[in-house]
Amino acid sequence: MSQKQRILVFRFSSMGDIAICVPVVREFLEQFPETEILFVSRPQFQPMFEGIENLKFFPADLKKKYKRVVGLYKLSKDLRAAGFDAVADLHNVLRTQIIRKFLNPKKIEILDKARKERSQLVRQNDKIRKQLKPMTERYADVFRKLGFDLKLSNQLVNHSEKEYAVGIAPFAMYEGKQYPFDRMKTVALKIAEKGVKVYLFGSKAEHQELKEWQKLNPNIVSVAGKYDLKKELEIISRLKLMVSMDSANMHLSSIVGTPVISIWGTTHPFMGFLGYGQDYENVIQDESLIQRPTSVYGKEPKSAPKIDYFKNISPEMIVEKIEKFL
Repeated sequence: MSQKQRILVFRFSSMGDIAICVPVVREFLEQFPETEILFVSRPQFQPMFEGIENLKFFPADLKKKYKRVVGLYKLSKDLRAAGFDAVADLHNVLRTQIIRKFLNPKKIEILDKARKERSQLVRQNDKIRKQLKPMTERYADVFRKLGFDLKLSNQLVNHSEKEYAVGIAPFAMYEGKQYPFDRMKTVALKIAEKGVKVYLFGSKAEHQELKEWQKLNPNIVSVAGKYDLKKELEIISRLKLMVSMDSANMHLSSIVGTPVISIWGTTHPFMGFLGYGQDYENVIQDESLIQRPTSVYGKEPKSAPKIDYFKNISPEMIVEKIEKFL
C-alpha cells in the first residue's frame, strides 16, 4: 500500500479565521482520501477538527514553546521531523513567512489575501462595491494550485438531533459589528415568550451580562463561559438556528451545519466572510448605507465616518426573520 501524500497546512490568528478553514479541509480530504493533512494551529482550536478522517492536528503554542523567532525555528524543526510533501500556507503573514523560510519546502502555495480588492471595497472615495470571492474559495485555491481539483459543495452538513431552540451570540470583537445589547435582549425575550428555548453564547468575561438576561424568562439560558469548545460545538449542532453578528459563532455554526441569521454593521458579506454554506437570504443589514463596508474585519480607521449601522434594524425585524425560519 502506497504512503499517503501529506500536506502541511498553517493557519493561526483568531477563532473565526480557523473555523472558516474547517469545511474546506474536510471536503478536501473527502475528495482526496489518498492525502493527509497535518494542520498547524493554536492548541485551543483542536476541537474544531475532531472527527475529520486523515487529518492530524499539530498544536503550536506560540506564546510558550514556540515563542518568538527562535521558537518558530524550533517549530520548523519539529514539523520537518513530522514529515510532509507539500506546504499550504493559509495565513500568509510574517510568522508563517518565517516558518516557510526555515522549512524551505520544495512544493508550496500561499493564500492570496486580495488586499487591493479589499481596500477598494472599504475606501470611501471611488469605492467599488461588489461581491469578492468567498474566503473559503481562496483557501481552496491554495490546494488547487498544489494540483488538486477541489470543488466545494457550499452545503451545511448536520447529523444531530435538533432541539426546538435558537442560539443568540450577541457579542463581537468590535463595536461597529455588534448589534445594540438592549435591542438584542428584546429579541431574546420575544423569542422566549413564544415557547422557544434561547441559548446565549459568549466568553467567560461576558457571562455576567448574559446571566441577567436569564431572569427575563425561564426559556433563556446562558452557556457563556460554562463549557469548553468541544461541548459548545455540540450544543450549537442541536440548535434549529443561530443568531450571530459577523463573528466566530457564525463560522462555528457552519462547522456543525447549523443555519445562521447574521447581523452586519461596519463589515459586509461582499468581503467574502459569510459563513460557509449560509444563505444570503438570512443576512440582516442596512443596505441603504452605501458607505459600508468601512472595515475588512470590523476595526475602523479613525478617518471612518461615524455611523449608526443598526439604526434601521429593529428587534421586530430580527424576530420576524427568526419566526419565518422556524
